[in-house]
Amino acid sequence: MPALDVEDLAVELGGRRVLTDVRMRVTVGELVGLIGPNGAGKTTLLRAALGLISTVSGRIRIEGVPPAAARGTVGYVPQRHEFAWDFPISVERAVMSGRIHHLGRFRRAGRDDRSAVTEALERVDMADLRRRPIGELSGGQRQRVLVARALALRPRLLLLDEPFTGLDVPTQELLIELLQRLREDKAVLMTTHDLQGAALTCGRLCLLNETVIADGPPSELRDPAVWLRAFGGARNGRFLEFLEASA
Repeated sequence: MPALDVEDLAVELGGRRVLTDVRMRVTVGELVGLIGPNGAGKTTLLRAALGLISTVSGRIRIEGVPPAAARGTVGYVPQRHEFAWDFPISVERAVMSGRIHHLGRFRRAGRDDRSAVTEALERVDMADLRRRPIGELSGGQRQRVLVARALALRPRLLLLDEPFTGLDVPTQELLIELLQRLREDKAVLMTTHDLQGAALTCGRLCLLNETVIADGPPSELRDPAVWLRAFGGARNGRFLEFLEASA
């Protein structure tokens, strides 16, 4: 059973069609890169999978159930600017905030919650910084905190929105290694503008521009016409540089 199964999905925002007839499946063991220009609907697709926005038609299933029924079981890593890094809390408390759907009526963490947070911090190699204020972290450390926050749910499906943005090359490489490890027991879907990084990291690329233009291993997406179609015919775009560099 796929961790994420999207069939004939259509979404409208503000009266404008953003997604049309989108079909996609992601299974445990896969790391899939969702590629497309700005406004292509990448973040919208993630938010629909999380049950945060309504759909016009089609169907989304998270391990066989609708997003509303799967709420609290899908790990989501937003873009770093969406998190309040000036809030005076520790790394541990920031990661614990990912357990909000599992906390009790009075929002008191139990043994299982604390265990989940410890496991998540260990998986991202941040256990030794658990007491550090989040405002003192580097960009790479902040990204790992967001990943740990998502992992605290113990999800089978992990969604990441532009995880490499603003990171230097060494930090990106560390994050790539982490994602490669995480896919061993999870299905991982990430949006990214880093085409070469996605091609080196992901087993599959899904080219999206309102609908799925192409979906397959990077080695099979060699036709420039497919990329031109996905990126609106911008022949001087980064994807042509990517194709030339990886030819």
